[in-house]
Order: sequence, then C-alpha cells, then structure tokens
Amino acid sequence: MKTGALLSQGVTIDGDVKFGSQLLIDGKVTGKITSTGELTVGEHGRIKAEIHVGSVTIHGTVDGDVFASERCAVEAGGTLRGDVESPRLALSEDASFSGSAKVTGKRA
Repeated sequence: MKTGALLSQGVTIDGDVKFGSQLLIDGKVTGKITSTGELTVGEHGRIKAEIHVGSVTIHGTVDGDVFASERCAVEAGGTLRGDVESPRLALSEDASFSGSAKVTGKRA
C-alpha cells in the first residue's frame, strides 16, 4: 500500500470527510467524502455517504452515490448500493452492485 491516511476498524465518523492524496477507510463513515485523490474502502469499511473522489476501490460496503473523476472499482466481496458516475467502472466477478451506472468515457 502506498503512503496515505488510515481510518482503522473500530473508528466511526459522523460528518464530512475531506482528504488529500490517499485514504484507506476500514471503519464506518456517515456523511460526505470529498477529495481529488484515491479512496480505498477496506473489507471492514462501512460507508453511508455521497462520495466525490478522483478514484475509489471498494472492498467493503458503500451505501450512497459515487462520483469518481478517474475510476470506480468494486472488488470481490465488495458491495456498492448507489449510483455511479465515472469514466471507468470495474466490477469484479464476486462483487455486488445495485444502482445505475453512468460511464462518462475519457476525461477531457
């Protein structure tokens, strides 16, 4: 894993989260997550938020809409319940996705 911030398992945040380049969330967040950087939702991560990031990789559970300017990936064991808007969307075979997807094509 590259260097970045970590919200570990057992940590709960109720409110808005803003971060710089990278954040790994393995805890619970309710609210809104905003960054131009890279968000990773760990396998224990439970997110109930609207997410506006550069890219997101989901190993845990996200309930909320995702707006990614680069890429959204739902990995095996990951769950996304919400709409996605991103130029690239990747769903692993054992991932769960419930919502609509707007794949916007290459970024300008």
